[in-house]
Amino acid sequence: MPRYEYRVLSPSSAAEKIFLGWIDHLDREFINRDPDHRSQIVRDALHQLYLGRPYTPPNAATPFAQQVLVQSFDPHSATLEPEYYGDVDPVKYSERKPLIWFWMMYDRSPVGLNHWLGYRVRAMLARHVFKHCGKNVKIFHGVEVSFGYNLTVEDNCTIHKYVLLDDRGEIIIHEGSSISDYANVYSHAHDLNDGMIVSNHRTEIGPKARVTYHATVMSGVKVAEHGLVGAMGVASKDVAPYHIVAGVPAKPVKVKPIAPEELKKGFEKA
Repeated sequence: MPRYEYRVLSPSSAAEKIFLGWIDHLDREFINRDPDHRSQIVRDALHQLYLGRPYTPPNAATPFAQQVLVQSFDPHSATLEPEYYGDVDPVKYSERKPLIWFWMMYDRSPVGLNHWLGYRVRAMLARHVFKHCGKNVKIFHGVEVSFGYNLTVEDNCTIHKYVLLDDRGEIIIHEGSSISDYANVYSHAHDLNDGMIVSNHRTEIGPKARVTYHATVMSGVKVAEHGLVGAMGVASKDVAPYHIVAGVPAKPVKVKPIAPEELKKGFEKA
């Protein structure tokens, strides 16, 4: 079976200069953690991305739908699901909310599917939103986080499109791990009888683990080194190193060929 490396692609030199200049501008502005400052920068940038012109406040003669659109560019005028949660840290979240709103709206903008640009925009935002974001982290469009401040993503990780990272408790994605399209990783659970009773946990992925297409990792689960959760699987228990689990609930089905011999022997005896 052939092994295919990713191709190296770049925009035109003129576009690359503009793209990197814009990202650097936003990065420098977002160093200021004041929510009002960040909200203003986000409002202005979204106005330009969606309408192609500098921000101007709507007036009474502006059609209502256009007023709604322009007002919604301002993070102050939007609410997001996580800020309703009773366990949110209002100070930490208020600093990040403008950037999370920008992230979501950027992905839905006319330029949101430009991969070369998008990888760099999201990596820049992640460094301000996450507890920690490492080097060479590639994040595709449509990824959503809860609080952001409880999320650690180490070096050389890839998070594919439309992934949910519920860092209501804590999520750590260790070096070299990959989360595939439409996967969900949770860090909180609800009481069976009273849904308002919530327990938060630490959920860990990796290092060098894979959560594949449409799979779910439940709160508090650890997918250990080189572990793999198969497509559509629901990992409700820890995944041992080098083990492949599949199904609902996910159960071990195989040990990777590269696993140490003692792991293979243990699996065969089980």
